Order: sequence, then C-alpha cells, then structure tokens
Amino acid sequence: MDAPFLYNDFSTFLKRHFPFKVQKISLNAGFTCPNRDGTKGYGGCTYCNNQTFNPEYCRTDKSIVQQLEEGKLFFARKYPQMKYLAYFQAYTNTYGGLEALRRKYEEALAVDDVVGLVIGTRPDCMSDELLDYLAEQKERTFVLIEYGIESTSDKTLRRINRGHTWAETVDAVRRTSERGILCGGHVILGLPGETRADMVRQAEDISSLPLTTLKLHQLQLIRGTRMAREYEEKPEDFHLFDVDEYMEVVIDYVERLRPDIVLERFLSQSPKDLLVAPDWNLKNYEFNHRLWKRMRELDAYQGKKYDKCGK
Repeated sequence: MDAPFLYNDFSTFLKRHFPFKVQKISLNAGFTCPNRDGTKGYGGCTYCNNQTFNPEYCRTDKSIVQQLEEGKLFFARKYPQMKYLAYFQAYTNTYGGLEALRRKYEEALAVDDVVGLVIGTRPDCMSDELLDYLAEQKERTFVLIEYGIESTSDKTLRRINRGHTWAETVDAVRRTSERGILCGGHVILGLPGETRADMVRQAEDISSLPLTTLKLHQLQLIRGTRMAREYEEKPEDFHLFDVDEYMEVVIDYVERLRPDIVLERFLSQSPKDLLVAPDWNLKNYEFNHRLWKRMRELDAYQGKKYDKCGK
C-alpha cells in the first residue's frame, strides 16, 4: 500500500527531473552582498554568519572547479554514479555584472557530472538581463533560483536589517516564474517580533507566490552575529522554540500551504561551536521522521486548510 500523502518532499521532486541520484555541492564563488558592501548597508542581516553552512571544501581560495571536484570526491564514496548540482550558496550569487556571473555559472556547468545550477540570492539582486540569460540556460540544463525571503512582514525585515521589502520578493519571484525558471524560497520561523499566528498566516502569503520549492527552518542564534548580541542584552525579545513546539508550528504552516509547493527542508543544523541556542541535537532526518509520525497522528497534510485561506 502506498504511504499516505503528507507533504511534497524534495527527493521525489528530484526524481521527477532526473533518472539518477543527484546531490547539491555547495560553492563559495567569492560573492559579497549589497547589505555588506555599503550598497544597501553594512554588517549584513542581524542573524547572518555564512560559516554556519559552508563545508570545508567550500572556500574562496579554491576555484569553482576545485570546490566541485572535492565535493564530488566527498559524495562519490557512497554513490559512485551520483550526478551533481552546482549550488552557488554563500552570500548573494547574482550580485555582479552579467559577464562575470555567466563565467562563474558556465565554469561550474563544464565540470563532469554537473547537471544543473541552484543559485541562492536576494530578491533585490535579480536583473531582467540575468533572468533572460538563465531562461536560455534552463532550456539546456536544470536551473533553480532560490530566494532568501526570510519573512513576509516588512516590519520584521526592517528589524533583522534585511535590506529589502516583501514587495521586492513578490516582484522577483513573479519575474522568475514568468520566464519558466524554477523558483525556490527560504523562510525563518521564530524571528523576533513574530507571533505564532503571524508565522502561520505567512503560509498564505507564501502560497500566493509562484514558488516551486520552499525551505523552512527555525531561528538559530549564532555566535558573532548582531542578533546573538541582541539576545544577550534583551532575551525577553526572543522566543526560542523547543522541538515539539516548533513541530506544531511547522504542521500548522504546512496545512495552510499550497499543496503543490515542494518542501525541501524544515530544520537548520549549525556547527556546535557557533550555535548559541537552541541546541536540539537533532539531525534533519530525525526531525523529519518525528514530523511524519506526528502528522499521521493528527491526520495532517500539506494544503489541508489551504482552501480555507481563501486562495
């Protein structure tokens, strides 16, 4: 008997696009961010420390080719026939002139067994010129643009020094989708000032966007960030979830989410030496297993309450 539908998972999404196993390899291609270099601001978003998600091979003193080849060696030990997606992850990977961007992307695509691009960026850093180029590329290879949305509330975006608005997110996602390019989003649940009701309502706004994929994760406080200092000074401004409470918020959110959006992940795991709180000591697969079990207990599934949202 087939397992009941609970949510659209990313592995099934990849199987629809590829007849073989694929793995993303993170890249640090030497980009910066307009929220760091003075164009929009300095210091970046208050929660941001890119060290939390860059693997050892992902360093700017290595070329894109070298990073990909080392990443391939890491993953090929388990799956020798694996193919790869070049994941431009660190900072804002569309921030630059078209020719410089094109060289970086095409350098990655020229590596053996690389079968596509995943490009992480901000919604205020996507030109029509670049979108036209990526629309051409997607006719030849897999292309997914992943926007850091973080919140749908302009008040929250100002609070975390994000440097862009919700309207800019809506515009970028729609312009991307209009060109037939797969489009992903990323949001953080538990940002200061947002209530549980605010977070659940966010699912309605996210559902209104033509997104293909979505990443959720819990707020984590990371050493060396402005937000970690704010927490030390005024901990009462923050509500840090425990695992069970976060799981219930995720379920409420997913039930109100458009049923066809692919959910790539629910959890972030930061290095122990950088993590201030909360420390759940939980792997992604462990959380997913517990989430699956709890959703079955509650007869919950993605989109169950979506129609009631009036969309």
